[in-house]
Amino acid sequence: MQNSEDSVLSLLKKSEEFLKRKNIPSPRLDAELLLADLLKIPRVKLYVDFERPLSLIEKDAYRERILERSKSRPTAYIIGKKSFFDSEFYVDQNVLIPRPETEELVAWVLEDFSKGQGSLEILDLCSGSGCIGISLAKPKANWIVHFSDVSPEAMNITKRNSSEILGGDRKIEFFESDLFSSIPKDKSFDCIVSNPPYIPEKEKGEIMPDVLNYEPHLALFLSDFEEFHVKLLGQGFPFLKEGGRLYLETHPEYSGWLREAALKVGYSDAVLRKDLSSKERFLRLTK
Repeated sequence: MQNSEDSVLSLLKKSEEFLKRKNIPSPRLDAELLLADLLKIPRVKLYVDFERPLSLIEKDAYRERILERSKSRPTAYIIGKKSFFDSEFYVDQNVLIPRPETEELVAWVLEDFSKGQGSLEILDLCSGSGCIGISLAKPKANWIVHFSDVSPEAMNITKRNSSEILGGDRKIEFFESDLFSSIPKDKSFDCIVSNPPYIPEKEKGEIMPDVLNYEPHLALFLSDFEEFHVKLLGQGFPFLKEGGRLYLETHPEYSGWLREAALKVGYSDAVLRKDLSSKERFLRLTK
């Protein structure tokens, strides 16, 4: 016979305490997310059914998840999904876990193109999970979205998320490409949006183990920030239509340099925007 120690509330408390001892940053939230996903219920419903006992199979499965999280494996990779903007994206270790800061970038683009535009050609460069391009395309049925990533594994995840969230009827193109190298030269875009790798390798020692030990380094780190971004800016310029815009998420400490570099390449306007933490993380460039 099961007792109160097998209940949702009891197991949440024990898991939170265990994760806290392992120095996991958000122990209660992670314990709740892992359990709600296991039971296939919304997280808020845990507190409606907090006296519900778990079966032995459920307890064992939950214990395994908590053990994985205690080793710093990100919750999103354990459950295989992450909420972003107004959708849920499949993620695994081949793609970065979407961040709240990147939601701010998507919101900026939608804000800028909220009025007066018809069908636009959009490129999500370094697409990863596809969260940027999909979140832009979802409310804009007449936008034609394109995705590009150097990683074939990441591109497969972009395709999966595009199919599941946007459906199969949208006109979408996918390019496996190192920046713009494999994108057809006759392509031109009204808007290019990118969250490319931007953390210098010398900063690896400052990165949390959740990120450093599990997320793809190809999508995170650069040996030479300036060389990579000069290449991105230069290659991207001819792919923009006149008046087209390039939006970038970037390293706040390099954002000023990046703005000046873009003006030297030939962009006519360069606007920096701060994130909600007041860091200059976003850049909008106009051709």
